[in-house]
This record gives sequence, structure tokens and C-alpha cells, in this order.
Amino acid sequence: MFRVTEGMVLPTTMTGSYPKPNWYTEGLRGRPFKKALGDNLFREQYLDAVATVIKDQEMAGLDILTDGDSRFDLEVGGKSWFFYVLERLGGMRGSKSLSPGWSGDFGIRPGHILYEVQEAYQPPIVVDKLSAGQLDYSALWKVAQKMTNNTVKFGTISSQSLTRMMWNEFYPTEKELILDLCDIMNQELRELAASGCNLIQIEEPRHHFMAQDPATSDEDYQFFTEAFNREVNGVEAEIWLHTCWGNPAQQRLVSNPSYEKAIPHLFEVDADVITFEIAGSDGKDLALFGRHETSKKIAIGVVNHTNTVVETPEQVADLIRRALEYVPAERLIISTNCGFGREGISRRIAFHKCVSLVQGTNIVRRGLGLPEARVRAADPRFAFSAPNTHLE
Repeated sequence: MFRVTEGMVLPTTMTGSYPKPNWYTEGLRGRPFKKALGDNLFREQYLDAVATVIKDQEMAGLDILTDGDSRFDLEVGGKSWFFYVLERLGGMRGSKSLSPGWSGDFGIRPGHILYEVQEAYQPPIVVDKLSAGQLDYSALWKVAQKMTNNTVKFGTISSQSLTRMMWNEFYPTEKELILDLCDIMNQELRELAASGCNLIQIEEPRHHFMAQDPATSDEDYQFFTEAFNREVNGVEAEIWLHTCWGNPAQQRLVSNPSYEKAIPHLFEVDADVITFEIAGSDGKDLALFGRHETSKKIAIGVVNHTNTVVETPEQVADLIRRALEYVPAERLIISTNCGFGREGISRRIAFHKCVSLVQGTNIVRRGLGLPEARVRAADPRFAFSAPNTHLE
């Protein structure tokens, strides 16, 4: 159900993560979020950082905001995307030097930046039945939402991707491990929605990555769909399913990937919006949207998170226009390819990519006779070289 984007035409957003301000040096370091707020230094830095991220997005003119994933510590390769959850679950202890789901699948070897990322991750070992921990998703969302009148989207890693960072030495099969974790996460997501969060993004189920492997069967896709649906069952919010081709240390995990085999399966999940990385391939997969009927909305990434070149508004507008050849404007959402991370791209570059994203969308809106978003960051009246005019 489109609780947020109903009636919105070409709304803009970013995926989730945003570079930390340089002065934000504190971190959770495994602590429960609400407990850490009792630490005066962390509390001040965290609240100020979220306010800063919110303000940056508002200045850029984005319609749907995020908290920048500010709960994540500044760690190698975006480690906290996995470990914010892993550090707070029961049933695990110890660690292994490499994850079971990366080192083999992607052929990562010493000397590659992603091997260094792997060495830093140290995945935990599942030694007992998993049990829920204090994730505090509702509290995290409330902190951000009270800072703005815009909708704040809350994103979290999917259970089926999270288990790729676990060494399973307890469950008879990986499927049983995944389904148990889905039930734990489902309860957290239900509580998040019940607290008032109307837009929840589940990140990186396995459909698109596994579609790159010719050995992936229809039974595999059916299980990925079953697991996703189980995770969001009964969650009373607009559900987005986010896909991209990787972001650890601003790196892609797959070269020259395609959504071709995954799209029909992604359109079967219980999600309202599916996001696709498009800017990284210069729109190679856009025509695929014309081959499949769906009532879901489609979010396309129009700026690339893996390079430091800020796209021009005209480049953004070109991608949007090409997408509109296959997706009607009322079902198209404009986003970033993925999150911007915390160690690869600077905050200034991420900010200007958001500005360009909205400016490019405004070009298309103008051509369609739609209202444009105000982009305060691009208002010439506020430039130092602007003539001395009265500011209304």
C-alpha cells in the first residue's frame, strides 16, 4: 500500500547512508542505541549529525529523507551495515577471518581492496538458536522524524543478506537459519511500523545477485521471495525493496551485471517499490521495465555512489526521460544508485550529487508541466557573487 508515495509524481530520495560529518567521532561500539544516548558526548554528536544530514537533504530539495544511517560506526567497508544487527543478536559467539558468502562467490583475493574489507569484517559463528536483541529501530526513526516535516524512510539489511556474514554451526540448513532470522526481524519491523514509520526499506535480498549465477534455480528464487515476504508479513507500512551492485568501500561487487533474470522474480515480492541501480550502467537495463507488467512503483538510481564525479542535472534528466519511455511518471521514483557510505565519498560530493539529482528531476518536471522542488542550495540569491537583492 502506497502510504507515502500515493499521488506523488517523480518524488526524489536517496538510498540511505550519507558520509559522516568530520566532527562526528563517537560511535555506538556495540551498545544499545537508547543506552548510548545516556552518554552525553555521543548523544550530542549523534543528534547533531542526524540534524545535519536532514538539513543537507532539505537544502538539496529531496522529497523523502533518511537519517543517513547515522547509527553506523565509522568502520572499514561499511561493516556496521551487517554488524549493527549481528552485535545485538543472541546465539552467536567468536568469529571467523572471512565471511562464507563473499570470499568464494566474488573471487576476492589478497591485494584487492575487498579482501582487506573481508579481513576487517570477522563474521560471527552461530552456535545456538538465534534470539532477538535490542535493535531500537523505532527509537532511531523517531529521532530523525521529529527533526523534519518530510517523510523519513528507514532502511535495514534483509535477513537473507545478513546471513551471508554468519558462519552457521548450529542450524541444519542455511534456509532454516534465514527463516528464523526473518521472524526476529519481522517483529522489529512490525514495532517500527506501529510506532508511526510509514516507509520501510528492506535492503539487498539475494534475487539480483544470485541471478548472475547460471546455476540459480526457480526454486532458489522462490525461496528468496518466501523469505522476503516472511520478513515483511504484517508490517503496516509502505515497503521498498532496495537492490544495487554493492557499496563496500565504494566498490561494486559484480562487473557488468544485469537485472534481466531477476526482474520477474523481484516483481513477485510483497513490496510496493523496487529500486534499481541504473546510473552505473548508463541505463543499460531500462528497456527491461517495458517487458514486464507490474503495479509496483520503480525507483531508479540516477547518480553513482562509486565515483566522485558529480553528475550534471542534464545527465540526470536524460536518464529519467529514458526511463519514462518504459515506466509512467506516476510510477517512477528518482533516487541514488545506493547509499553514499561513510569512508569513500566525501560529504560535499554526496551533497552535490543530491542537488544534481533534484535539479535534473526538476528539468523533467518542468517539461511535463509538474511542480518543481525548491533547491535552496542552487538558489543564485544566496551565492556570494549574487547582486545585492532583497531576499523574500
